[in-house]
Amino acid sequence: MNAALDDVIVLDLTSRFSSSLTAAFLADFGGNVIRVELATSPQERGQAKAGWNHEADLIHRNKQSVLIDPGKTRGRELLVELANQADVIITDWQTPDLEQLCLDYASVAATNPGVVFGRTSGFGPVGPDSDLPAIDELAACRAGAMPTLQQPGEPPVYTGAGAMHATVLLAFGVVTALVHRQATGEGQEVDTSLFAANMYGASLDLQAFLAIDEKQRERLMHPISRLDVSNPISGALYPSSDGRWVTLTMPDTDRWWPLLAPAVGIDVDDERFDSHDKRCEINRLELIHELEARFQQHPGAHWRALFAEQQMSADVIEQFDYPAQDPQVAANGYIMELDHPSFGKLNSLGFPIYMSDSPARLRSLAPCIGQHTAGVLHDLLGYSEDDIYQLTTDGVI
Repeated sequence: MNAALDDVIVLDLTSRFSSSLTAAFLADFGGNVIRVELATSPQERGQAKAGWNHEADLIHRNKQSVLIDPGKTRGRELLVELANQADVIITDWQTPDLEQLCLDYASVAATNPGVVFGRTSGFGPVGPDSDLPAIDELAACRAGAMPTLQQPGEPPVYTGAGAMHATVLLAFGVVTALVHRQATGEGQEVDTSLFAANMYGASLDLQAFLAIDEKQRERLMHPISRLDVSNPISGALYPSSDGRWVTLTMPDTDRWWPLLAPAVGIDVDDERFDSHDKRCEINRLELIHELEARFQQHPGAHWRALFAEQQMSADVIEQFDYPAQDPQVAANGYIMELDHPSFGKLNSLGFPIYMSDSPARLRSLAPCIGQHTAGVLHDLLGYSEDDIYQLTTDGVI
């Protein structure tokens, strides 16, 4: 079975989770991803970490690894030769570091004009902060959402989601640029920033903020107490008896109240709550307290089963121990079992994108550092065994 990105050569010049995972996504769909590790001393040539390197097996799966010393002239030349063979370069390195190695977009495009150069920046490719490092925590600080996520009086919340948004945005940009190149033969530079990714992570609220007047904006700039929700059965959270939280998403209360009320033990004809206005305005707070008391009478498992039976738009908020047991996760391969040569059977995140005819595949676990150096130099650059031996003897690779 052919993969969607067969024959696409990707040079992975990354150091951070987000852009490394972008390169892995390209590899999952067939891209020939060559990860470059830089080493200038024997110590940097990598000692195996004790225990399973779970992060590496996620963000470097399906890749090849080459180890090159950029401190040597031949090492820098090898890096340029690899860049000249690449269809795609994925990087999050700082621009001055790329320029020093002649691996910035302008340098590579001068000899490889068809290259698609994908970069994750911190704050965008231009502007006064374009050279700041790509650190998601710092980008999230500026995006505006952190002070709105917690309960009032609590510290701002950093979700870490911006890095994942940037991962997918960069992959989308690169694949779009490849489509453009297929039609025109032209390469180009693609940039997504962690700043933009965090803004789009809050796009529903941020777009609303931009659309409303100054007086209305104030309500979007501060956290909302769970007791201040405008609709007690939509966007509301209630604790169950075992401490797990129930979430309700039923904006049309006229539709859902006849199901919800008897499920929690409230008379559907209770005069306090027998109209939408009473439920959401006149007796809103009273209904919140009533529901809170009812949900605390049973554990989360009881409520999930009842929601499923009644087909209600509600669920129980789970922790990380839940997805691995969820049959929906298993059915879609969102978590897969690895048969690791050193650590036996392990669970790891699977593939989040489904394609019916050219699906993602796990061809190999994360490589050891420099595992494929000789093979890549021979197969991609045409170096002979004697050439590779000499580069090894000279400490270039």
